[in-house]
Amino acid sequence: MYDVRWVHVFEDDTPGGEVYRAASSDIPLSRRPREAFELHRDGSAQLFSGGSDDRAVARGARWTKTPDGIVVEDQRGGSFRIVKQDPAELIVSRH
Repeated sequence: MYDVRWVHVFEDDTPGGEVYRAASSDIPLSRRPREAFELHRDGSAQLFSGGSDDRAVARGARWTKTPDGIVVEDQRGGSFRIVKQDPAELIVSRH
């Protein structure tokens, strides 16, 4: 889970949350830039979103474990929670 880039596979989203898979997975091509994130063991994180030329742009974030899952907070005040995790897939709920 740590030091892996997790990519949003929006085509598979469900009412239960957004689906993220490891970048090494077979992720379909998309015309729209895909969001992604990485969690690091030291509590830091990087969030990636499409920049002005559609290349991924990183911004810093922090994560913490809570009883309800891992919460990731970015420098802009946004946050999301990982509500389900397994080796192949993460389910994310936006706050």
